[in-house]
Amino acid sequence: MTQQELSKATNPDLRASLVAMRRAAEMARKTAIQTDTEIVVVKDGKPVHITAEELRREQRQA
Repeated sequence: MTQQELSKATNPDLRASLVAMRRAAEMARKTAIQTDTEIVVVKDGKPVHITAEELRREQRQA
């Protein structure tokens, strides 16, 4: 489902799932920074490794 479809879903749990996924992603980033490990995300259908240092840089820029 797309973000737009999720936001229009009639099931309240389904609508809330997008917020929960964003919250989980932020927690994963914080954990990776604290443990100096990398995370893996999917961009354009391909896995991409993001190092803790890259996450720190993104955090400073935000």
